Amino acid sequence: MTLSVLAVASEIYPFVKTGGLADVVAALPAALAPLDVAVTTLVPGYPAVCDALEGAHEIAAWQDLPGGAARVLRGRAGGLDLLALDSPQLFDRPGNPYLAPDGTDWPDNGLRFAALGAAAARLAHALGVDAVHAHDWQAGLVPAYLRHTEGPLLPSLFTVHNLAFQGRFSADLFSLLGLPASAFAIDGVEFHGGVGFLKAGLWYANALSTVSPTYAEEILTPEGGMGLDGLLRARTDVLFGIRNGIDLEEWNPATDPHLAARFSADDPYPRAANAALVGERFALDGNRVGPLLAFIGRLTWQKGIDLVLEALPALLDCGAQLVILGQGEAALSAACEAAQAAHPGRVGVFVGYSEPLARIVYGGADAVLIPSRFEPCGLVQLIAQRYGAIPVVARTGGLADTVIDANDAALSMGWGTGVMFASSSAYALAAAIRRTSRLFQDRNTWLRLQANAMQLDVSWRGSAERYAAIFRRLAGR
Repeated sequence: MTLSVLAVASEIYPFVKTGGLADVVAALPAALAPLDVAVTTLVPGYPAVCDALEGAHEIAAWQDLPGGAARVLRGRAGGLDLLALDSPQLFDRPGNPYLAPDGTDWPDNGLRFAALGAAAARLAHALGVDAVHAHDWQAGLVPAYLRHTEGPLLPSLFTVHNLAFQGRFSADLFSLLGLPASAFAIDGVEFHGGVGFLKAGLWYANALSTVSPTYAEEILTPEGGMGLDGLLRARTDVLFGIRNGIDLEEWNPATDPHLAARFSADDPYPRAANAALVGERFALDGNRVGPLLAFIGRLTWQKGIDLVLEALPALLDCGAQLVILGQGEAALSAACEAAQAAHPGRVGVFVGYSEPLARIVYGGADAVLIPSRFEPCGLVQLIAQRYGAIPVVARTGGLADTVIDANDAALSMGWGTGVMFASSSAYALAAAIRRTSRLFQDRNTWLRLQANAMQLDVSWRGSAERYAAIFRRLAGR
């Protein structure tokens, strides 16, 4: 018997994306379908979502949601069964879904995502689903509304994609949420005198998950728990670490239309054409002697782009070149552009987000640097391995769970899919870059690493089975 699940999230690929959350929300329904779990996904009615809906029709409307009137449109988009919360006053805004044009948070983000949570609870009952899957702080109030909405208590799973983003708002917001007064308590949505969306999800949901096993352990510590470790330790009996995967059809170097040349694990040699295109796009010299290294991701402290810049002398000493693709903090973006100006032809930078360009870099770079200070899971290393770009990663969170270090013991057994270093420091990263360069100079070893990486199972298969098992248990199956 097919089990029905309502998923709730603030973004979904390819319509609205700021990070890996969008990819996960888009890919998981297809991975669960063969396991007799049918997922319908509710997302905010951003312009890009509403414009993409095929066969859109209204299935619900309310006047009393936080933030005012809204309706729900149902349709198909990108092969998914989608519900869009159509509330123009809340979501009809271009650009980043969370940030105003000046780079600050939209001042009504609390109301916007409270409306999403309230609508989700009402829809879950109206649709008669078996369980609800809420993603990250933007859907953190969903379990709270489920608990306090009239009708049978529907079970929920709350997945934390990054504990650093918690959705904390002033206590003034609470009176606008439509929750009972008793919910504003330590055993409710209250968090340090305000309203905590993430904390609410952690408190009210029937089951909790994070996006890798190691991260599930790290967040139980004061260092990794970011103020919520006590609550998480109290709920370890329902906390699961489930590794993210990627859609192998969406991310396939043998069919990717963005590449200059397609390739596979059996025939990796066309990657050279992609490397040449990367050099052209980033204005690199054509006479490098070391590996072509890349950084793809947010230019933030968490992702360690500052460590990459500190390790740049060691990188250049190895004869390597570096390309940086991403956007984030203004100071770090400026520092990347300054590095490009100081080392023209050796360092190339694109500040911004471009999915096609990212795919070309994955398909042409020899290695991808991922020196994250913490990393719940990360998709960059999964995609990099799929595309034969060796990941150079810090030993933390999901990076530790998804990359096999090419140390001497692993190499002697023919194993290894990447290079791992112990601490998030520029010194450790520089040492890892030197090790990567030595491996690169040994052509046979490097080809073996590439083959290992490209053959590694980075799909959703095993993880989807774990999610399906949780949903069945929640639904009493």
